[in-house]
Amino acid sequence: MDLLRMSGSNLKRRKLRTFLTVLGVVIGTASIVVMISLGLGMQQSLYKEVEQSGGLTTITVTGKDAGQSMMAYSGQENSDESTQYVTDRTIKQLSELGHVTTAAPVYEMSVIMLKGKYEAYIQLVGMTPEGLKAKNIELGEGSLPKQGGSQLDILYGNTVITNFSERNSQSSYWDTGELPEIDLMKDSVFLILDQDGYFRSQEQSFGNSDSGGNESGGPGESQPSQPVKKHAVTASGIVAGGPDDYNANAYSAFCDLETLKKVLKKDFSGRTVPGQPTTKSGKPYKEFCYTSAQVKVDDIDKVEEVSSIIREMGYNTQTNAEYLDSMKSQFAIVQAVLGGIGAVSLLVAAIGIANTMMMSIYERTKEIGVIKVLGCSLKNIKQMFLLEAAFIGLIGGLVGNILSFIMSGIINFLTGNGSAMGIDGNISYIPWWLVLLSMGFAVFVGVAAGYFPSLRAMRLSPLAAIRSE
Repeated sequence: MDLLRMSGSNLKRRKLRTFLTVLGVVIGTASIVVMISLGLGMQQSLYKEVEQSGGLTTITVTGKDAGQSMMAYSGQENSDESTQYVTDRTIKQLSELGHVTTAAPVYEMSVIMLKGKYEAYIQLVGMTPEGLKAKNIELGEGSLPKQGGSQLDILYGNTVITNFSERNSQSSYWDTGELPEIDLMKDSVFLILDQDGYFRSQEQSFGNSDSGGNESGGPGESQPSQPVKKHAVTASGIVAGGPDDYNANAYSAFCDLETLKKVLKKDFSGRTVPGQPTTKSGKPYKEFCYTSAQVKVDDIDKVEEVSSIIREMGYNTQTNAEYLDSMKSQFAIVQAVLGGIGAVSLLVAAIGIANTMMMSIYERTKEIGVIKVLGCSLKNIKQMFLLEAAFIGLIGGLVGNILSFIMSGIINFLTGNGSAMGIDGNISYIPWWLVLLSMGFAVFVGVAAGYFPSLRAMRLSPLAAIRSE
């Protein structure tokens, strides 16, 4: 207790010097914590995205191109090596493999949605009920699309509303900052699956208006195209989040796969469905081909084994575990660089602590000599100076962490909780273990910086110290 009291009173003697030294530790600690928190924030976002994509036991299987996917699978670098289409027969084969619990087909296509004066180009994803449940989609309102029936039920991503723009001006949310006057949860929207037909009809309408409505019907003039089928669809639900909140399911619209196949076959009767393969004679392929398949494995240790078997079958595979491992190694490098930048500030603070302690020894030389003569042990003198340095580190670490939480909150606010950076979640994340680790590190730096000054104080000659002025 005497040592603690003496150390505290010695720091109070030179308040301004102590304050400036502590300030250096505050800035150093806050720099390290905030820098590391940026890497941790990106890592948390990655974990959340992987969870929304089915977790670490999910394998994405792709074959020859089918559908109109806007998503690029990282496992498709060698997609030209794939020799098979993903069909119902494929799904059956995958579901019969060992350690596979479910195999669900996925079909993606680009569609057009119309509502009043607005239009939007949306990525429509058809999935089975089992596949949708496996995606762990967090719903803001409503429910997952209904199975069966003749009409499509749509689950909208939370940012789909921002894709709608005015047909005449082409102004959208990203231009004006104002959302279109559409309530996706309540309003019925027209869905067009035949994009090419829609574009032809638009060009023909534009051409007719340019020609002044010539109805002579002479030879060589284009005949009116067949009206494009418009489907009135309603929402089953909306993914959780606002129009600026990014997540793995934010930009897509989901529907029941079997219902989508029925509607496509009816709309394109006698024609090839967009994205579907054709035979050498140009006729539609006999089987419906999917964009990909989502395979769920019962054990994370068996994921690579199952992936190897699927690749031997002639398909490409991509697993969340592989993606996570590659990203974690990148994040480790980012965190090391950011932490190193912050550590420079703490190193400067350590030099400040050492300077403060050395100045304190020079000013208290006589005092040190007196307490030595009075019988104070060398160990106690060393401990007293180390405690002073530890106090500086402790106070600086505590205030530095408080400052880091404030800075982290400001960063998250300015970036819209990560949406401005295109990530799902806060860009800065400070876990409690980082708080405790940074405080311990600040105290350690303080003690290390005060170690050599404390040795100097311990080695001072008592008689020389008493005689000094």
